[in-house]
Amino acid sequence: MNKFDTFTGLVAPLDRANVDTDAIIPKQFLKSIKRSGFGQNLFDEWRYLDHGEPGMDSAQRQINPEFVLNLPRYQRAEILLTRANFGCGSSREHAPWSLQDYGFRVIIAPSFADIFFNNCFKIGLLPIVLDAAIVDRLFEEVKQKEGYRLTVDLQKQAVVTADDQNYVFEVDAFRKHCLLNGLDEIGLTLQHAQKIKQFEQKRRTEQPWLFA
Repeated sequence: MNKFDTFTGLVAPLDRANVDTDAIIPKQFLKSIKRSGFGQNLFDEWRYLDHGEPGMDSAQRQINPEFVLNLPRYQRAEILLTRANFGCGSSREHAPWSLQDYGFRVIIAPSFADIFFNNCFKIGLLPIVLDAAIVDRLFEEVKQKEGYRLTVDLQKQAVVTADDQNYVFEVDAFRKHCLLNGLDEIGLTLQHAQKIKQFEQKRRTEQPWLFA
């Protein structure tokens, strides 16, 4: 998992509340357990005018010209600004996978569904909760200024605008530590690799019949 410290990225506004995980990545694309390859089908039913199925060439599909991520000004956005209860619905891990694979590193909303929120941290995708009034203000600024960017300083736990307005957010200390050091669950386990190796050697010596 990549380390997350201070990051500046283009913001895309998804002005919808209660976006569920089936809207984020429709059920027909859940056949793979790899974390890559889902970005092209992120928000599939909104991004395209035709029905998507696995294996389709996205370059040959009918683009919805009115969907926000298809607008030229929001191409290569890495911060998604959205509304309350983002990621509700089924608990599919593919939802944060698809957002990250598309290129998003940060999601800002007034609230998130719990399981989706937790799944984001597992892969280094940072979900930030800000007050609804602040989110409203950011939506207005994004719409008024093309190329609108925000800086996220995880160490200081702040979202910083171009005019140096700071919005502080909360993050669990352990999750913050993991993001700053690029540690997912496997990385945390490997920090104890030597102890694990010693335990395995001891067990092989004391209970050799288990390894016959």
